[in-house]
Amino acid sequence: MTALAPHPTDSAPHPTGPAPHPAGPARGRIGWALADSWNVTRRSLTHYQRQPTAIIWQLGFPILSVLLYGYVFGSAMKVPGGGDYREFLMPGMFATTMAMGFMNTAMAMVTDVGKGVVDRFRSMPMAPSAVSAGRGLADLLIAAAELAILAVTALAIGWRADGGPAAAVGAFGLLLLLRFSLIWIGVWLGLLLPNPESAGGLYAVAFPVTMISSALVAPSLMPGWLGTAAAWNPISSTVTAARELFGNPVAGGGTWVEEHALLMAVVWPLALTAVFLPLAVRRFQRLSR
Repeated sequence: MTALAPHPTDSAPHPTGPAPHPAGPARGRIGWALADSWNVTRRSLTHYQRQPTAIIWQLGFPILSVLLYGYVFGSAMKVPGGGDYREFLMPGMFATTMAMGFMNTAMAMVTDVGKGVVDRFRSMPMAPSAVSAGRGLADLLIAAAELAILAVTALAIGWRADGGPAAAVGAFGLLLLLRFSLIWIGVWLGLLLPNPESAGGLYAVAFPVTMISSALVAPSLMPGWLGTAAAWNPISSTVTAARELFGNPVAGGGTWVEEHALLMAVVWPLALTAVFLPLAVRRFQRLSR
């Protein structure tokens, strides 16, 4: 594990909680917090280098999902209003991959807690937000790699972003914004759950949440109450906004949230971040020794 070098003015590690960070100007404290966060990020990325099977699974499963839904189920799927189903599918698969990633975050955090890594971090003179922020940045970088590989796979099966380069960049930005907001749910849950087995059970929650959205099927094709729930799912707003920006078929049902998908694709992630980022940092600060 990468050791964090203490500042010359830091005191010795505190036996019952995190040692105080060096006092000084706000700019200096921010600088040390950023350095601490980057060290945690680098440690997390190093683990992926040493455990290639983990990243192969993370990147391989979305590709298999694209091939499964695009070719096995694709011929039976219809897009309201017409259009190629694979064009309709790909923004949904992008968003689903971003949404499901919070389970990887939770698993990594609960594993670090169980192995005592987080306790060691807490005993060091480092910023209280560094563990959460470092984990978040590492996962965001991995998410960007996942999106890049998925995009190449999508291009190989005939998907195209017809909205123009700027719109495509905006769509990928919204997808990463969704992932960024869900990272903090993963961090919070990882610090809350007792063991990795509990984190593995999150799939039972994540799967229906991602399926009851507009990722794979238009909400207008679902039963009334289920279609309403799917339309108001934050994942659906990102999916619909991405389809609009990519120039892919959009199966809107005429509800307010679907007509304002671009707005809600920003509002939902910001709201989730505003709730769960402070919860994650506070949970880290309150961990028992």
